[in-house]
Amino acid sequence: MKGYFFFKESIKNMKTSATITRSSKFVCKKMIQYVDFEHADLIIELGAGDGVITEHILEAMGPNTKLMAFEILDSFCEKLHEIDDDRLIVINDTAENLGKYLEQYGFSQIHDVVSAIPFVALPKDLSKRILKKVKQYIRPGGSYSQLHYSTLAKNIYEEVFGKVETEFVPLNIPPAFLHFCKG
Repeated sequence: MKGYFFFKESIKNMKTSATITRSSKFVCKKMIQYVDFEHADLIIELGAGDGVITEHILEAMGPNTKLMAFEILDSFCEKLHEIDDDRLIVINDTAENLGKYLEQYGFSQIHDVVSAIPFVALPKDLSKRILKKVKQYIRPGGSYSQLHYSTLAKNIYEEVFGKVETEFVPLNIPPAFLHFCKG
């Protein structure tokens, strides 16, 4: 049933979801491979969708870590609110306002970031503003993981973060490219 809900909402909101299927467990596991769960106090998820990656992050997190999940679609935020976990903070707003929410919840730094924002579908200047905001708040050495279905936006991550490692995950519909950077 979750797959059908995601499909229906994605079709209605293709520009902001950029896919019609939920991420596979293979993508979800790869997306969080560089997150330092042992030491993290705050993990940020950008473009959380209906929570498929969110659930993997929460499963791996310690009891004192917070996950702040940003999602702009109201219908997906409703699904995220159904996840019964006090460590999850759902933000129904753009990631451009990241600093405002860090301050509101008493954080000055982000430990690690996991993102499924479809940056190739956004204007390049908006993508850069969001990524520079992340770079501003991520701790030195913190991980940034990005999900894409092509390598078209890789140069944006190189401009903001420098070195980018890319992994291809064929066991997903569509096959995925994951970009990994350090803060």
